Amino acid sequence: MEKVQSVRGTYDLYGAPKRKTKQVVHIASQVVEKYGFEEIETPIFEFTEVFARNLGDTSDIVTKEMYCFEDKGGESLTLRPEGTAGVVRAFVSNGLQQNLPVKFYYHGPMFRYERPQKGRQRQFTQFGVELLGVETPQADIEVISMAYEFLQKLGLDGQVTVEINSLGDAESRDAYRAKLVEYLQQHYNELSDDSKNRLEKNPLRILDSKEECDRVVIENAPVYTDSLNDFSRRFFAEVLQGLDLLGIKYRINPKLVRGLDYYSHTVFDFTTDKLVAQGTVLAGGRYNGLVGQMGGGDVAGIGWACGVERLAMLLDQDVPLPRPIAVIPVGQEAELKAIAIAYQLRLAGFYVQQSYSGNMKKRIAKANKYNALKAVIIGSEELENNTVTIKDLDSSAQKSVSLDHIIEELQ
Repeated sequence: MEKVQSVRGTYDLYGAPKRKTKQVVHIASQVVEKYGFEEIETPIFEFTEVFARNLGDTSDIVTKEMYCFEDKGGESLTLRPEGTAGVVRAFVSNGLQQNLPVKFYYHGPMFRYERPQKGRQRQFTQFGVELLGVETPQADIEVISMAYEFLQKLGLDGQVTVEINSLGDAESRDAYRAKLVEYLQQHYNELSDDSKNRLEKNPLRILDSKEECDRVVIENAPVYTDSLNDFSRRFFAEVLQGLDLLGIKYRINPKLVRGLDYYSHTVFDFTTDKLVAQGTVLAGGRYNGLVGQMGGGDVAGIGWACGVERLAMLLDQDVPLPRPIAVIPVGQEAELKAIAIAYQLRLAGFYVQQSYSGNMKKRIAKANKYNALKAVIIGSEELENNTVTIKDLDSSAQKSVSLDHIIEELQ
């Protein structure tokens, strides 16, 4: 019988790599909860229009990468390729507009059909935050500083760079779009087929193109910030002033854009050169038009998201397991008593490992393999005296302790 394999672009996560991803989510959750963000869990699949309408019908995600299927009722459903659209859908469908501002964070699996490579798979874990209902630059400063603190707590300070830009308001965007279209039309024949199609529907998407012919054209494209009106310039200046005040270093990247119309004002990426694949490990921006586009009214929004596995790859050190207590019975008559002792220790909060067979020497060897701190040994003599022998596996020192005082002794 042929051995079954995992689907291409998926993986089984366990051991040290799993501990690292768990650490990323744990630290991220701790940081964002300090800022008042509450966890939300949305379905893994949504109606296809939630993503198709809001990610843009010319985006690579919609045209090439979404996992879509028809259910038994004939509805078109899609496995979520990212988190923001689902959170905003939840905000709108649950009528949360009366509770502004709303702060949510999420984490969980996302799905995109793309070429698997280092740090980029077809099923991946994303952690993200969304802040809805705040129009002022304070929200931009808060979510960027929150991301900065999170990466610092991961130990990545100095390994990532904050790149930031402004897309301005709708007036600024329209002004830039006109300049960009005029420029790109002059180079129409040099563009890829995808970009030629986007030139009519969503020209800003061309700025995200990875095609070499497009990159050559884009190199000399008009600079977005030259089209910002006075209000947009003041807004961006306040954001930068806030980051300066907090001591957060950044680099203004005039070519950093988002192709979708609902993005406005601040966009930012945290990048690194430590991964072979695309260098962005966390990205975000302000999306003041998205809630309205989903029927939820004029509600401002800003957020960011990161790939958990990609960040975990940047962690230099393994995340160790807690050192357990090993409970070792000697002889058949001590087996049940060892189970009872292990149960009581776990109830008291100890990490406990038990080996299920073997003589004393083999069980001690297994305890050392688990990196156990101490061994609680119980044999016929201990059973008779209502005691256990506690052995320090680092120093080999051991002592006899009453059954009633095991927890006290171990603590």
